[in-house]
Amino acid sequence: MSSQDSQDIETATTAIESAPDTKTRRYDRQLRLWAATGQSALESSRVLLVSGSATSTSILKNLVLPGIGHFTILDHAKVSHSDAGNNFFLEGYNSIGKSRAEEAVQLLSELNDGVEGRADTRTLESILESHPEWITSFTIVISHNLDHALLNKLSALLWKDAKYPPLVVVRSAGFLADFYIQFHEHTIIESHSETSPSLRIDKPFQALREHALSLEFDNMDSTEHGHIPYVVILVRALEDWKKSHNGGLPKSYEDRQQFKKSVLALKVKGDEENFDEAEAQAYRCWTETKVPSEIMALFSDPALSTKAMDNNQSPFFHLLAALKEYTEQSDTHALPLTSTLPDMKSDTHNYIHLQRLYKTRAEEEKQAFKSYLRVPVDDGIVDSFVKNAHALVVLRGKPWGTFDEDKAALVESLSTMPKETCIHLALSALSLLQASDTSVSPSAESIRAKIQSIVGQSTELPDEADDAIGEIARAPFSELPNTAAFLGGMVAQEVIKMITKQYVPVKGYCVIDLIETWTGTIGA
Repeated sequence: MSSQDSQDIETATTAIESAPDTKTRRYDRQLRLWAATGQSALESSRVLLVSGSATSTSILKNLVLPGIGHFTILDHAKVSHSDAGNNFFLEGYNSIGKSRAEEAVQLLSELNDGVEGRADTRTLESILESHPEWITSFTIVISHNLDHALLNKLSALLWKDAKYPPLVVVRSAGFLADFYIQFHEHTIIESHSETSPSLRIDKPFQALREHALSLEFDNMDSTEHGHIPYVVILVRALEDWKKSHNGGLPKSYEDRQQFKKSVLALKVKGDEENFDEAEAQAYRCWTETKVPSEIMALFSDPALSTKAMDNNQSPFFHLLAALKEYTEQSDTHALPLTSTLPDMKSDTHNYIHLQRLYKTRAEEEKQAFKSYLRVPVDDGIVDSFVKNAHALVVLRGKPWGTFDEDKAALVESLSTMPKETCIHLALSALSLLQASDTSVSPSAESIRAKIQSIVGQSTELPDEADDAIGEIARAPFSELPNTAAFLGGMVAQEVIKMITKQYVPVKGYCVIDLIETWTGTIGA
């Protein structure tokens, strides 16, 4: 092996050159999930949580530990006996009578000294009236069991402008809960889709085709033959197939079975796993390399209109416009090639050589893609966009409460997802009843009557309504530690998705039943 080859292999493979710094060691596991870009987004985020309840502090715990930049708990309440009994981020009996926000911030801040925590004991109502811009300065706002009228005001404020932060509305009672994320538009480049990008086996680029055809399979020794990457095997086998089938691909079931047999026939030893792998991946030969339908749909997005683009500051849609033009103009009419290769049976020399071929071609196509950009975009964002172009996502949301105002949608949801819808309606009824009279504990009859008024008197409630109504009536004001802990993990997970713009967040109302231990989504 030449010194040049040794140097290339050393560069291409992972090597630990120095000990990781403190931050890398602390956040090692999560960096594997959302990488440095996601961590940077977290560390620059500012989270406002309205309420210092047990559920609220559980949510914050799961945001403070991964390292958000700042959080503020807005809560004017004093710690009650029930708070001291169910909130792990209070000092028990010693906290009773003290500010709930201040007590919670003190203990939450101990979880991560890199996170700034602040308590604000003003009322939300006063801030909405005098300093609404303070609320809109945060990255994301979370509320838990907020008064119905105040929630509507908060929701209306944050819906006024698409630039205002998303609002996460969390409601819980006993073992039942739901949450909803209000947002205008949410674009995702790194959706971490399980769908892998095309390897272009059916349309190999010139360097890959030439490499596959240059190999003399019959003259290789058994070791080398057993380490040819399956990509190369399939490109070679497909080229041979085309020669004997007038340039056509295997189309019928019989053709495809025959093609697989021809791949296995190239074995010189029975235990050559790379050829078994090639046979298993043979579907890539007749799966056409083209723009996925989900991405084609994005090319018709209204945000790509000339007028919208003139006013759009988001790099995402400028990149999407360039991608549309690129796919229309390129020879393959496909997305730019990605240099990322899956794991495969091979040796270091063959795998690195194949990786170089893909990297070289991917860089050429990326430069061609960049020529279609009409505005300057950071190279790091361009790299990420091209790498994930096969799995881009654009979500558009609705204001909080829209679902409950749509009787037709509610009736449809009651028929298709009765359990989820009944729990959601029971929580909505509880919120409305508390708004009208806080001195009286809601009864099963009053909850049912309120649900009926929401969906319409002519709508018959399904049997599942009895269970939801019974649990809400049993524990309308109860905040159980296990429910709080479960919600803390689920809501924090979705908040992280929104902040990092990685992975796809829940759209609609996520309903949780911890009696039967299930979750479901309605009203998307």
